[in-house]
Amino acid sequence: MAEIMFEVEGMTCGACVGRVERILTAIDGVDHAEANLANGTASVKGGAAPALALALKNAGFGARQSQITLAVTGMTCASCVGRVERGLAAVPGVVSAQVNLANETAEVRFLAGALGAETLISTIADLGYVAKVQVAAASDDHKAKEILALQRQLLIAIALALPVFVLEMGGHMVPAFHHWIAQTIGTQNSWLVQFALTSLVLIGPGRVFYTRGWAAMRHLAPDMNALVMIGTAAAYGFSVIATFAPDLLPSTARAVYYEAAAVIVTLILLGRWLEARAKGRTGAAIARLVGLAPQTARVERGGAVQEIALDAVVVGDILHLRPGEKIAVDGEVIDGRSYVDESMITGEPAPVEKAPGAMVTGGTVNGTGALQYRALRVGADTMLAQIIRMVAQAQGARLPVQDVVNKITGWFVPAVLAAAALTVLIWLAFGPTPALTHALVAGVAVLIIACPCAMGLAVPVSIMVGTGRAAELGVLFRKGAALQALQSVDVVALDKTGTLTAGRPEMTDLVLAQGFNSQVVLARVAALEAKSEHPIAQAILRAATERGLEVPPAFDFVSHTGFGIAGHVAGQRVLVGSARFMAQQGIDIGDLAKAGSTLATDGKTPLYAALHGQIAAVIGVADPVKTGTPEAIAALQAMGLRLVMISGDTAETARVIAGGLGIKDVIAEVLPDGKVAAVQGFRDQGLRVAFVGDGINDAPALALADVGIAIGTGTDVAIEAADVVLMSGDLRGVVSALAVSRATMRNIKQNLFWAFGYNAALIPVAAGILYPVWGVQLSPVLAAGAMAMSSVFVLTNALRLRWVAGTRTAARK
Repeated sequence: MAEIMFEVEGMTCGACVGRVERILTAIDGVDHAEANLANGTASVKGGAAPALALALKNAGFGARQSQITLAVTGMTCASCVGRVERGLAAVPGVVSAQVNLANETAEVRFLAGALGAETLISTIADLGYVAKVQVAAASDDHKAKEILALQRQLLIAIALALPVFVLEMGGHMVPAFHHWIAQTIGTQNSWLVQFALTSLVLIGPGRVFYTRGWAAMRHLAPDMNALVMIGTAAAYGFSVIATFAPDLLPSTARAVYYEAAAVIVTLILLGRWLEARAKGRTGAAIARLVGLAPQTARVERGGAVQEIALDAVVVGDILHLRPGEKIAVDGEVIDGRSYVDESMITGEPAPVEKAPGAMVTGGTVNGTGALQYRALRVGADTMLAQIIRMVAQAQGARLPVQDVVNKITGWFVPAVLAAAALTVLIWLAFGPTPALTHALVAGVAVLIIACPCAMGLAVPVSIMVGTGRAAELGVLFRKGAALQALQSVDVVALDKTGTLTAGRPEMTDLVLAQGFNSQVVLARVAALEAKSEHPIAQAILRAATERGLEVPPAFDFVSHTGFGIAGHVAGQRVLVGSARFMAQQGIDIGDLAKAGSTLATDGKTPLYAALHGQIAAVIGVADPVKTGTPEAIAALQAMGLRLVMISGDTAETARVIAGGLGIKDVIAEVLPDGKVAAVQGFRDQGLRVAFVGDGINDAPALALADVGIAIGTGTDVAIEAADVVLMSGDLRGVVSALAVSRATMRNIKQNLFWAFGYNAALIPVAAGILYPVWGVQLSPVLAAGAMAMSSVFVLTNALRLRWVAGTRTAARK
């Protein structure tokens, strides 16, 4: 059953989220539905797109739709048209598809965010036709348009509400102004002006609250809009009666509250405008990721280099890259040499050398050299596109804490309506004269101040900003729940090879016997090792190449399995192998035995070399600890975490590596099922475990752990099994992931404390609890301002996560 995520219009508070979810879940075929207030999306498993869109529209919401025109070639008759239309209509997320044979186009409407052009093009290709984008009618800047629309409505509301506020409140604050109004235009005429201007506010900028609020009330699911609708309607209706039928009211209660209705609408629009601007910034991480990809690429076509649109690049194209340009798509270098800045993908600051055979990633920036590379992955298959998808999925994820919030907001609005009604009744029964006026003010204030916007935003905006910041640090949360789970882990279990260490042997030591030259010995040993495919042999050969040594040819090569190798180089017989091999060949290793023993104690593999029957050197080969690993281990321990190395390597080697890094707990010589057993053992003790690994053999443990963290340079199997992916091979990414997780959850708790604490504290104040003691009653206007500011506070607090520092960021500073 396909799952789609699309954009929903009209959600403004936590109650809206619950209502959207209930509406979508009730549709035939829908198995599961989740809504996210922060990024305005819904995720649905099952169900037809037209039914989803219609149900949301009937409920007063809207499923944002995009339109795209595809140029389709290969159609020859009406049956082709029908086939393409049916194929497109079957794509999850497609609302409608119309194909025109005459102009060979397909007009497709789909739920915005649910799919991309590449999905539609691929579907048509599977049907045997060829398609490409002709016109993209959907706009990608709807957030900017939403902000501008809100700004326009806000300015209109201010222009209309300000005179109302001055006319009414000016008289209360400055008695002389009140007398001047009475003597010039008169009180009744002042009320008529206020009536006209307030009516325009409610009919114009405020209409959205009434249309959406009434739709919510009709479906017996009151939301924030319903609270604003009832509150402003009560203030406006009371004022209209006082203006046009004053005899219906007691003489002591004849007053107008037009300014309350007008200013409440204006202040809530102000809050929504500020929210929209802040929410626009919460998606800045994805916007920056999208901006990494260039718009065009220089491609060889027809024997010449042409600059073409990025979406026209296909697998196999040869692309030309000039110094300083962005790499267009993922590919393999076929000519040239340069250094490429990959920090925007991996978080690593140092440029990486690229030469023929090296892989390059779309979105990264070329240095001073020129490169030619062959496109291997384009469009949605590039690493950048996959990263954007993972970040988007993580930002739209729901944490377990969100379910609690949604349950609360589900009953919160009806409870507020009940509290407002009870407030009115209490004031009518026990309030001072004019009781009706006091009751109206208190009831409206309760309705307005209790709008649960801040509650609904508290969790999702923090998730959006936190996961976006993590992506900038090279950490991808593949599963949103991991963001909450990671901050509470007790144990971090670490694989050794490829995680703590480089995963590739390197020559670390060359200890010479007296009378031998290091360059001569290494060159001749490397010449012999060049005949072997063993990883240790390749390590020695790399060391010789890096030192610029000329490696001569070797002859008569013989491999003695389990012992060593032999052959002739430059007229000398060369032997390389273990101490047992030297003894077998009658070579006395002499004083080098002690050096070899020291190397073994340090966790290195000692190899002895003999030239022309004499011991010449002992060579140390080891899998070196990665750069940054010691720093990461120290940081994790400083966070109070228990570190455990779980490795399939020998116990002696594992203990040496762990000891050098300060890791006390070591579980060695285990197969993949042993790693799973070790993780389960910690969980059986009630400990929460994060497992960090990179290989196929780590996949079962990654899947079992409370949080699986995969090294991005590892195998695809490991990455698929993990909850979190480190885009670089640097273990400091684990520290960054934990820092973001802890900061995000701390931020969520702050937001929830504010949102719930605000309502708990101010609803009683709005109801008038302070009046018997100090004679203070909260104005509905002040209630509207406080409500708007509560949402702005939550959003602003979440945006602080954009500055969470990772270890690599700190290192660069």
